[in-house]
Amino acid sequence: MEHAARSLPGARRAHCRPRGLLPRLWRVEELSEEELDALVEEVTIDAYDDDEQLGGFAVMIEDNLEMPFETTALGVTVIVKGVTLTASGIVADCVRDGHHQAIHVLDLPLPEPPPKGAEWIAAYRHWARFA
Repeated sequence: MEHAARSLPGARRAHCRPRGLLPRLWRVEELSEEELDALVEEVTIDAYDDDEQLGGFAVMIEDNLEMPFETTALGVTVIVKGVTLTASGIVADCVRDGHHQAIHVLDLPLPEPPPKGAEWIAAYRHWARFA
């Protein structure tokens, strides 16, 4: 499946707010339901099942998320070096002082402003609510 990144006309990037849809501590770009649905549609249109859809999100996040970037996890600054698709979902490789910790992307706090490409994490979180 081939994926192409598209910028979203009219995407609201100036304001960030916590997403109250899942009990997590993060901030993501504020996108409308329609914008999130459009991103989800782009990833899932040629996918036949949840596993293929999850793989599509992993590709889009890896291809579009500007890494490395700094964020705070458990009160300490970490560097997100990459993302990987695992049996439990998409995880971020977080590094601090040479130590690596995998943090599920659904649980990953994003810095403010979020890195370029964070809309794909928002779309993955949107999709995961119903998957």
